[in-house]
Amino acid sequence: MMEGLCLRLRIFLAVALLLQLRFSLGIRFVIDREECFSHQIEYAGDTVHVSFVVIKADTPWHYSDDGVDLVVKDSSGTQIHDSRDKTSEKFEFVVQRSGLHRFCFTNKSPYHETIDFDVHVSHFSYFDQHAKDEHFTPLLEQIGKLEEALYNIQFEQHWLEAQTDRQAVVNEGMSRRAIHKALFESAALIGASVLQVYLLRRLFERKLGGSRV
Repeated sequence: MMEGLCLRLRIFLAVALLLQLRFSLGIRFVIDREECFSHQIEYAGDTVHVSFVVIKADTPWHYSDDGVDLVVKDSSGTQIHDSRDKTSEKFEFVVQRSGLHRFCFTNKSPYHETIDFDVHVSHFSYFDQHAKDEHFTPLLEQIGKLEEALYNIQFEQHWLEAQTDRQAVVNEGMSRRAIHKALFESAALIGASVLQVYLLRRLFERKLGGSRV
């Protein structure tokens, strides 16, 4: 009875420790020219999952696929990732040096862009510790794998939601442009019809005036 209670307590503490050693950052922000974010990563060897989606441009008359640039640098200032003119991207990298990592976005378009940005850091604490119970280690491994799978599902879900938001903005913009085009064509057709009626009346008036003479 006591051994079972101790085992459950150890499992609970292990899960709590694993949860505390997870680092996540998910934000949606508006960028003018450049925006940088810093993220502290405590352990070398951690896997960092990164995703971003350009949701929309802050103008109702223009939609651009130019995208933004993203540069990632580690704590020593070494560049570890560089992407150019992307409207969306998802990637991962293994941390070589622990410390403050910087994620810098650059917007080269003349419009403000709304960006959904997500960072998730995976770390398994029991890799740094010596297990004393050989029967307990496999259980911790399974717990860690299950937790990582859940985080990956959440990360993927966040990515898909951002892509859905972007597509909704694209569809709305296309619908708005289609309506404006239809209104412009209708106005042009009405104007052409009025001009035709005016010209025909002038033509008939001239003919009638000529026949009277």
